[in-house]
Amino acid sequence: MATPATQLDRTFAALSDPTRRALLARLTERDTVSVSELAQPFSMSLPAVMKHLDVLSDAGLISRTKTGRTVAVQLTAGPMEEAMQWLHRYQQFWMQQLDRLARFIEDETCSPNQASPSNATSTESPNKSLPHGPTRKK
Repeated sequence: MATPATQLDRTFAALSDPTRRALLARLTERDTVSVSELAQPFSMSLPAVMKHLDVLSDAGLISRTKTGRTVAVQLTAGPMEEAMQWLHRYQQFWMQQLDRLARFIEDETCSPNQASPSNATSTESPNKSLPHGPTRKK
């Protein structure tokens, strides 16, 4: 059995390819689709589609059943749910970070009494120069 991290790696690796994401999207339209139906709109050979389906199957995102000469494909929810839970943790983190940033910006724009460095007057420091000496070594 694969460890949770390994399963997530397989899931995200399978989802990294646009063709595989498109195959999964087509599978959401019906419960079960034959491989030949699934491959129909893609401009690639049936063996190429089968390789993509192998990757999806290895990741556990689809299951295949064979009836006679027809292979049917259906979605498997488990790995996608695990990936969504993993992503949800990071979504919560980033939402908290963005909320904190929004509060900071609101606090900064609501307090106009504070002088910003760009509004402060600068003072010139006297330019102290050293006595000029020879610039070339002999």
